[in-house]
Amino acid sequence: MTSLQPWWWAALPALLLPLWWHRQKRQRTAAELLATARFLPSSAPQQRRIWRWTDVLLLLARLLLLAALIAWLAVTVFPWRGDTVLLAPGLPADWVEREVAAAGMAHAERLVSELPPLDRLHRDEHEWRKDARILVLARTGTVPMPARPPRLAHAVTFRLAPAVSPPPPVHRVVVAAPAERLARWQALFKAFGSGGARYELVAAPDARTALIVWDRADPPPPAWRAPHWWRAGAMAGQRVPAAGLPLAYADTPQGRVWTGMPWPPRDETQALALYDAWQALAVAPASYPLPALALAPTGGVTPAGGSRAAWWPWLLAGLLFTERLLAHARRS
Repeated sequence: MTSLQPWWWAALPALLLPLWWHRQKRQRTAAELLATARFLPSSAPQQRRIWRWTDVLLLLARLLLLAALIAWLAVTVFPWRGDTVLLAPGLPADWVEREVAAAGMAHAERLVSELPPLDRLHRDEHEWRKDARILVLARTGTVPMPARPPRLAHAVTFRLAPAVSPPPPVHRVVVAAPAERLARWQALFKAFGSGGARYELVAAPDARTALIVWDRADPPPPAWRAPHWWRAGAMAGQRVPAAGLPLAYADTPQGRVWTGMPWPPRDETQALALYDAWQALAVAPASYPLPALALAPTGGVTPAGGSRAAWWPWLLAGLLFTERLLAHARRS
């Protein structure tokens, strides 16, 4: 349906209908011949149309209503944006001013976008005119590199500000262990925290829990869920030798259960091996960031239609109400 929507603009000649309608005499006066009229020469009656102010307003209201209806059906957004600077939130103001001045776009429109720049461009590229230039300013490492080079209909330049060191991540960990071994688990995660990450030990899992350490003989509660579990002993599953440890994992309804690790590690060597295996297997790899570059227009397909404005139905309703009000005033 979207590909056919621009064809509604072919209905614009329908605007001639109100003009033709208003040119016709809608009320015809009943004429009766007088008895003495037969002695007069016959002639065609001539009527003169006198327009009142209500006629002009009614004609304009009908033309606007019909044009608005056609535009609403066509859902075509005409490009209106010129040169634009697309900004990510939180950039240093002095760096932004330097990059804008270096690009010669001091008078360009500035837009702050919460969406990733490429997503915003693919969604709203139909808003820019054909000769518009787009400068994208973002942080280094925040724009992921797509698998294929972007195909855009406009010249787009990416400039990246220096990256800001993110705060260390916080991992919520549930440790269920007897009192005599709980202190060893606490010391273990405290040592893990020296690598930069923070580990917060809690009593029960929630939506942010990353790991559950189950160091008990009884089974865990069925309602407990976590992406990863550490369990004692060995179990059938996928073998993953890592950092000299015979690790194995199996996916269960409660999460991925890891076994084969020292329980708990007896010295710092085993603790380091367990930490390296945890970081290598449990942490998702980061995506490749997009570098600073300039993209020439590649003939990308510009979307033919945009989204309907939320106020458009109210405009149609207001025009219809105005047309009915003027039509009533014209008849009275």
